[in-house]
Amino acid sequence: MIKNERQYRVTKAQADKIQQGLTKTAERDSKRPAQPLLRKAEQDALRSQLRDLQAEIREYESLRSGNRKSLSRTSLDELPRTLIQARIAVGMSQKDLAERLGMKEQQIQRYEATNYASASLARVQQIAKTLGLRLQADAIVA
Repeated sequence: MIKNERQYRVTKAQADKIQQGLTKTAERDSKRPAQPLLRKAEQDALRSQLRDLQAEIREYESLRSGNRKSLSRTSLDELPRTLIQARIAVGMSQKDLAERLGMKEQQIQRYEATNYASASLARVQQIAKTLGLRLQADAIVA
């Protein structure tokens, strides 16, 4: 998951490199055909990586556009991802969120890098409130 503008730029650059790699591979193979199975495996691997990166880019751009107002989740395990997506969707950088919470940007970066593993429940609630995130949940005893 892309979590900030820097990662977005890096991911876009990586996707461009892979696309160029696919183009070069096609040009190379048209001049002198390589082993068909090896060529196909190489191209399939590059296409798979490119699809994954493009999906991440689309998700980030969709969140950043502000058009996504609902982030449906089925498990508490998905809360860290929801917090990150909500931050992006409301147009806040990690720095903006940190400033509103009276924290250092590096702490928000650490929280997000570790999926909020070290954040207390009180801190998670404070972050959700700062983001304007309204959580709804059903608790089912199984």
